Amino acid sequence: MAYASTPQASLHSRTRSVQIGLLRASLCAALVLLLAVPASAADREDAAIRTALASGLRPTVVPADTALPHWSLQQRMSQHNVPGVAIAVLRDGKLVHSAGYGTREMGTQAAVNADTLFSVGSVSKVVTAATSLRLVADGTLALDQDIATYLRNWKVPVSQAVPAPKLTLRMLMSHTAGLGVHGFADYLPGEPLPTLLQTLDGIAPAKNKPVRLIHTPGERGDYSGGGVMVEQLVLEDVTGQPLDTLARRQVFEPLHMQRSRFTDPPATTDNIAKAHDSDGKPTALPRGWQSFPEQGASGLWTSANDLAAFVAALTASYRGQGKFLPHPFAIDMMTEVSPSWHGLGPRLDGAGQARIFHHGGSNDSYRAWIEGYLETGDGFVILTNGENGAALAKEIRNALSDAIGRGVNPAVRTVALDLREPRYADYAGVFEQDENVPMAQRRALADIFDIPTLEVKVADGEVRVGVAGTKRDGRVLPVSPNRFVSPDIDGLEIEFHRDAFGNVEALSVVLGEARGYYVRRKLATQ
Repeated sequence: MAYASTPQASLHSRTRSVQIGLLRASLCAALVLLLAVPASAADREDAAIRTALASGLRPTVVPADTALPHWSLQQRMSQHNVPGVAIAVLRDGKLVHSAGYGTREMGTQAAVNADTLFSVGSVSKVVTAATSLRLVADGTLALDQDIATYLRNWKVPVSQAVPAPKLTLRMLMSHTAGLGVHGFADYLPGEPLPTLLQTLDGIAPAKNKPVRLIHTPGERGDYSGGGVMVEQLVLEDVTGQPLDTLARRQVFEPLHMQRSRFTDPPATTDNIAKAHDSDGKPTALPRGWQSFPEQGASGLWTSANDLAAFVAALTASYRGQGKFLPHPFAIDMMTEVSPSWHGLGPRLDGAGQARIFHHGGSNDSYRAWIEGYLETGDGFVILTNGENGAALAKEIRNALSDAIGRGVNPAVRTVALDLREPRYADYAGVFEQDENVPMAQRRALADIFDIPTLEVKVADGEVRVGVAGTKRDGRVLPVSPNRFVSPDIDGLEIEFHRDAFGNVEALSVVLGEARGYYVRRKLATQ
């Protein structure tokens, strides 16, 4: 209804507008407080971490002509359509911050806190590894024993290339066993769930291909959720107990991880983060979350508080200050198994006070991240309940890394180059991978960037790198005249090599300590 055009009506209209504006502002302020303040008495706050989450989220790669963003957690949760987040932070092995932000289910007032239960995807693999190592430490298992001596109801099938496979726990835990099946699909409420043996053989209702050898054992690092399911079978065959029972005895109870479980939570479970799609809408209805029957690889349900206790226990054992794992086994766990990026479970990077272990988790509607600083006892846990949570978790990780202040994961500033200049034109071409580079040097690239032939395009002031013969490529940004970074894959660099004759005949792909080498394909007339 329109107001009459009188001074009194106009004043009334303006007054009403101000009142509505004040009400909206009050509601917004209340929402910010809901998101920014720990949601339960079980949560705790640290001023530096609170500040980092209020204004410290950022991308990893910052273009030369762009100011460093100072995003808030609330801004980025809204941007990525992630309703709920739980975060825990450790300093010198002690929990200094644990809190929930947002809601367990979009459209409700059910607040997340540090005890909220989340699916954590492949973070499960590190807990499974710790369970295995505890059994190795007590003599039940051996790291380098042929697992065929442990398995009762299933054997690793032979292949033409590997007629007599010998696999060990060390190989399974470090993704060097040569087994396939990178990951697994989720199961909606009501869908039949496969047994462990059905999963291993790819038999319905399993959705995956059979877990089989695709490389010679020990030859290369190749991430394999299938290999971790074989590890789970070893644990269960030797002990006669399901993984959830073993993990409860070996990990959850000793570390007081009271909310953690490897089995599906009952539909009546309280304080559980519901699943959300890329638009932030509830999914996997009516229950509100999927099932993950591949327990050892991706089936863990846990909380930020519980996972913080786990990260703290691993760093304490490594530092010789805890009894969860004997010190020699903790050292083994946190040492790369060549040619892999992994130790016995976690991924490893850095040196000195920047030495870290980490692992991410990605089920359909949940994304998780754990990270521990081995020399200092610092670390953190990030849990999200949205399909876009990986991008958000990356930005949170940047803020927490900056707050911890050990120089891990710094912002990468690009430089301004005019890529239309003729000197950059000869970066373009097709480059073939040099297979003579040892796997121990290719490390993670042999897994996540195993591309035989790259095509580089230089056009319209951009350099793009992709898979030759396809439309799959991405822009890379300069950090020097011959070094470029990917804005999509954190830490990935392309380095062009101009030789003593002034020609670009090769390039390197670099990711942390991993390095691949590519040589320009020669034309048939050359």
